[in-house]
Amino acid sequence: MRRKSYSTDLNDSEWAILAPLIPPAKCGGHPRTTDMREVCNAIYYHLKTGCQWDMLPGDFPPSSTVYSYYRKWQKRGIWEQMNHTLRDQVRQKMGKSTQPTAIAADSQSVKTTEKRGMCTVLMVARR
Repeated sequence: MRRKSYSTDLNDSEWAILAPLIPPAKCGGHPRTTDMREVCNAIYYHLKTGCQWDMLPGDFPPSSTVYSYYRKWQKRGIWEQMNHTLRDQVRQKMGKSTQPTAIAADSQSVKTTEKRGMCTVLMVARR
């Protein structure tokens, strides 16, 4: 029986791009029985909906399994690596350099005030 589909599910072309970035199972260990596409679908569902891990729909792999992969990939920098790889592919398709050449910062990104700025200048001038 096929599970219910969700708007956050990866389509075949998205999975074809993402699948090679998934770390392989450990050598010599027990063969992987968990469907990695379903793990990714569950993670994207969680990130989009903001639900608690244990509130994932029951048709995904067990929430403890999904969370375990999520944390492991997060700690090892795999999510960041996936993001960079996907960003580079998108930029290449657009005919751009893989590395951005500009950055935008708004007042919410850089916290400072006129008063704090002036105090810092005065303290540096006194030294």
